Amino acid sequence: MSALILKMTGRDRQLLVLLATGSLIVMTGGVIAPIFPEIVTDLDLSPALAGYLVSSHFLTVAIFSPILGILADRLGQVRILVVSLILYALFGMAGGLMQSFLPMLITRGLVGAASGGIAAASLGLLVKMYDSSEERSQAIAYVSSVLTVSNIIYPVLAGLVGGFHWRLVFCLYGLALPLGLLVVLTLQPKKGLETSSSESSAKANNSDQLIQALKNPFILQIFLTLCLTAATAYAVIIYLPLYLKATMNSTTVLNGVVLASQALGAAAISAFGVRRLAQRFGLISTIGCGFGCMALPLMIIPQLQDLVLLFPTTIIFGVGLGIVVPSLYNLLSNLAPSEYQSSILAAGTGANFLGQFLCPSLFGLVLSDQGLIGVFYVAASLPLMLGLLMLVNFRGEILNEPRSRSVPKG
Repeated sequence: MSALILKMTGRDRQLLVLLATGSLIVMTGGVIAPIFPEIVTDLDLSPALAGYLVSSHFLTVAIFSPILGILADRLGQVRILVVSLILYALFGMAGGLMQSFLPMLITRGLVGAASGGIAAASLGLLVKMYDSSEERSQAIAYVSSVLTVSNIIYPVLAGLVGGFHWRLVFCLYGLALPLGLLVVLTLQPKKGLETSSSESSAKANNSDQLIQALKNPFILQIFLTLCLTAATAYAVIIYLPLYLKATMNSTTVLNGVVLASQALGAAAISAFGVRRLAQRFGLISTIGCGFGCMALPLMIIPQLQDLVLLFPTTIIFGVGLGIVVPSLYNLLSNLAPSEYQSSILAAGTGANFLGQFLCPSLFGLVLSDQGLIGVFYVAASLPLMLGLLMLVNFRGEILNEPRSRSVPKG
């Protein structure tokens, strides 16, 4: 595979490497969930307490993505990416050696921190590779597709490896090491991809400009939108299987297929449809349409009694999610000053993972008060509210122009 990548030329090779490294963000938690019961049994853990082994990395990704994004802008994205990949592999594999809850929890948090560096640096490098909004939109859509497909592939791979022994699954984190080598070989620091020392010094002296950009109300609204969108999407992952079990006595296989259908819908539209929609209707209208596609299925699901209708419903939800997330990142890249794109996009990634981390708390309150049906109705109201706010607050702004890179004043 490495020989094939090295034979590829220019930007396509760089894009492929960045997509591969970005997929590791999904691996962070995706390979743990399938072996979670074995971890609980072998280490004699409380199931409630052990749940933090699956979710703790969301918090550390949310915390460290913005911090490492700032460092990537100042020290260089390639440097931060390579170091993060090495630490990701070491901390990840170390988890398989732990014999008790607390040491394993610490390694899980450290893997999440390294994932934050991978997310910040790889996304920052990606947007620097493309000058036009259309090209960036397509590249970000590819990232969204890869992450979505990875959400299917990595758990399956972990299940196969875990069939021998659950500790062997932690060896999968070692894939970050050869990817780090590919990063060094294909993404050598160069003009347009890295930050010169003089630029780094200038940025260090102008951090107030970054703070001012982060205070921009349009950017803050996108952060909030990413956070609540991620919480909504994760609520479907958590509560849809519970609802199907309660109403249709579904099996684990059926639950997996249903969740995979929405993931495939997201991957398909991200790869092949988002760019065309943005070109035809503009980013803001495209995002509004995506939120509508997310809200409608969430309102329909509590009314469904037939599995035949369930699959197209979840696919439509996936399509909406596949429209919204890459479009929001593209909008954020248009807003961000070019010298601070890694920092601002990393903060957006942090907001995304924060939403996933907060999801059980936010919707758990709804579940205890309104039940599973209430969860879906509340989840449907969030995309409607977010879409409406986007259409109202961003209407007529220059952000609809494909090549806009300025930050509107709040």
